[in-house]
This record gives sequence, structure tokens and C-alpha cells, in this order.
Amino acid sequence: PFDAIIVTAAPEAIPPPLVDQLADGGRMVVPVGPRGGSQQLTLVTKSANGTVDRRALAPVRFVPFLRTEEN
Repeated sequence: PFDAIIVTAAPEAIPPPLVDQLADGGRMVVPVGPRGGSQQLTLVTKSANGTVDRRALAPVRFVPFLRTEEN
């Protein structure tokens, strides 16, 4: 697990596998929203007990997060 993760492409929703890679006490910054639509830069924090908190920071516009057809 990582203490910090920065995502530079926008998924429509936060992928659970990314949250799983976040260490307890860690933080992740990720733009979230639809392709070509309104996106929010989001701070995801995982507490020491594993609770996940999400907080919108600012409106942004990033390239879309692409997935393979198998995923």
C-alpha cells in the first residue's frame, strides 16, 4: 500500500482497486467525473482504522481514465 497516490486521469467513479492500494492513514487526490462533463478534484483519505472519507476540492477538467474491455 501507498501513503499517497496522485491520479492524473479522471475515472467516472473512484475505482475500488485504487482505494485498496491506499495505506491506512494515506491520501489520494483524484479527478472524478464523466468524460467531457463536470469533474471534481477529490481528496480521498483512509483513516488508521480503514474508514474512507471523500472530499471535493475544486472543479477540474482532466483526460478520461481509460479501461480495457476486459475490465
